[in-house]
Amino acid sequence: MTGALKFDFSSKRALIIGASRGGIGTAIARGLVEAGADVSITGAEAEPISELRGRFKYNQLNVTDTDAIRSLAEATRELDVLVNCAAITSRGDEMEPVFFSHVLDVNLVGTFRAALAFRGHLARTRGSVINIASMYAGFGSPENPAYGASKAGVAQMTKSLAIAWARDGIRVNAIAPGFIVTEQSEKSRRDPNHVNAVNSRTPLGRWGVPDDIVGTSLFLASSAAGFITGACIPVDGGYSVV
Repeated sequence: MTGALKFDFSSKRALIIGASRGGIGTAIARGLVEAGADVSITGAEAEPISELRGRFKYNQLNVTDTDAIRSLAEATRELDVLVNCAAITSRGDEMEPVFFSHVLDVNLVGTFRAALAFRGHLARTRGSVINIASMYAGFGSPENPAYGASKAGVAQMTKSLAIAWARDGIRVNAIAPGFIVTEQSEKSRRDPNHVNAVNSRTPLGRWGVPDDIVGTSLFLASSAAGFITGACIPVDGGYSVV
């Protein structure tokens, strides 16, 4: 990750929830490691992708399981940075109420469960939470209504937790990525019309990649952002301003 070493996290401990598949969470984990942090990651799978095995301490975690999250928190001694990146979506399948509810449980309630479980750790270190929202927090999506609703909830929850936990010295911010090339977006990227429409509307003329999210993450987790809380920063190539 170019530029990661501009930040010094050599005495910091970070946990990335949802970083097992090589997407945004994985990129943030790598960036923090390059900046010197002690990084642990989680994922829903028994093991992360092969390139991550042995590089990070890994815990399998179902973010819909409150007891499992509490157990992980109890096993964690100290924490300075919590990144909530666990999310699911399925283009075209989200009009089904049971699946809609499941998406909200993972993306929104799962983020809340994790933040709540690690509040005490972050209060002791005056640490920070970074939630991964989406530009769909502000746009409607005919194919992903559950995802959009969940990410709008993440953005609003970020504001509320920022206010509630400011007295503990915890900063809570969010990042709203635009269209990013990940495993999660693979289905939508099979549609060339969709790909071209995104490219033509995005001022920077391309889809983002996971590394595009890292710099903003490191900034928000660092002392350089010491007076920023409750923010939701778009990283979308300008898509949301057109």
